[in-house]
Amino acid sequence: MTENVVVLGSGYAGAGAVKSIEENLGDRVDLTWISDVDYHLVLHEAHRVISDPSVKEKIAIPVEEIKAPSTRFIQAEVTGIDTDDREIELDDGTTVNYDYCVVAIGSRTAFFGIEGLQEHAYTLKSLDDALAIHDAVKQAAREASRSDRAQIVVGGAGLSGIQTAGQIAEFRDRHRAPIDIHLVEGLDSVFPPGEPELQERLDEMLRERDINIMTGEFIGEVDEDTVYIGDDTELPYDVLIWTGGITGQGVAENLDIGQDERSHRLTTSSTFQTSDERVFAIGDSALVEQLNGDPAPPTAQAAWQAAEVVGENVKRAMNGQPLREWEHVDKGTLISVGEEAVAYDVKPVNGFSLPVKLFGGFPAEALKKSVASRWINTITGPGRAAKAWPDM
Repeated sequence: MTENVVVLGSGYAGAGAVKSIEENLGDRVDLTWISDVDYHLVLHEAHRVISDPSVKEKIAIPVEEIKAPSTRFIQAEVTGIDTDDREIELDDGTTVNYDYCVVAIGSRTAFFGIEGLQEHAYTLKSLDDALAIHDAVKQAAREASRSDRAQIVVGGAGLSGIQTAGQIAEFRDRHRAPIDIHLVEGLDSVFPPGEPELQERLDEMLRERDINIMTGEFIGEVDEDTVYIGDDTELPYDVLIWTGGITGQGVAENLDIGQDERSHRLTTSSTFQTSDERVFAIGDSALVEQLNGDPAPPTAQAAWQAAEVVGENVKRAMNGQPLREWEHVDKGTLISVGEEAVAYDVKPVNGFSLPVKLFGGFPAEALKKSVASRWINTITGPGRAAKAWPDM
């Protein structure tokens, strides 16, 4: 009997899960792929669209180029999962039956209850978001002058915030635009999860791009033209971008599946199996418990690695076999600031680190390009990967 398997989402986890299930199960299953967009976005390169919208052609990959012809694709928004009847509920009122479901619907930006932030800030979670930021920065630059410069504020100095600020600086320098850029981080340094030597290098690179770094005080409130920081700092802005954290998708709140009460990300064991044995969850939509008890990080590389294993575990579940336990392997950090890049503790082959722990310049830039191109090659093929290389 052919089983119905459904994958929800077209991010790294979703696209990777589709490839993994196709590889592991082939014609043993009827595979349905559901997403609210008909493309996969190489999200960790979406910041490049801020300075150059034409990059979207390289990083938005149509699902038809990814999936096998036998895999059915439905463009729709998921509104619910009925675990009793094993049905996926869609926004057009239709349902899709499943025997096994892989939830990979990603995450939303978290605003942490900061008054006015959600109403006034741009976010960077989609291609439309990146294009909207480009348009807003471009318009602000047009309305500014040398004596009255546009003020662009980026909240959150993690990976996304740093790369966003870097691309705005790239736009400013390329067009000689009258723009000031402020990067605000509540903790004491940029890239809070990083090691001190990496933080110092990133701080230096950002300042070299004339980006004003403000650390050590949190954004407390936002109105239509001012960011209020700490107790007494007021920062006027023309464009505000918030990159400060993630939370689960709204649909997850109503699912009868074990989840974190605060973020509504689905909780899973290291096998990706949720509280419902027929439902697996990976990527940002999940809190995947590692063997050491900590959740896997919400990163692209973790989603890629998990996706490689989930197809095998769906197959094992169908066969009544023990599921494989997965452990995320940190392969290092690659961050771009404009067209420059820095690499830290990179392990490109079999988990072995390179002789130099921290480096920049052409080697780091080439390595970052190779990671993006390798992913594109994995889900589509070498032709599209080669075309994308120059813009990564």
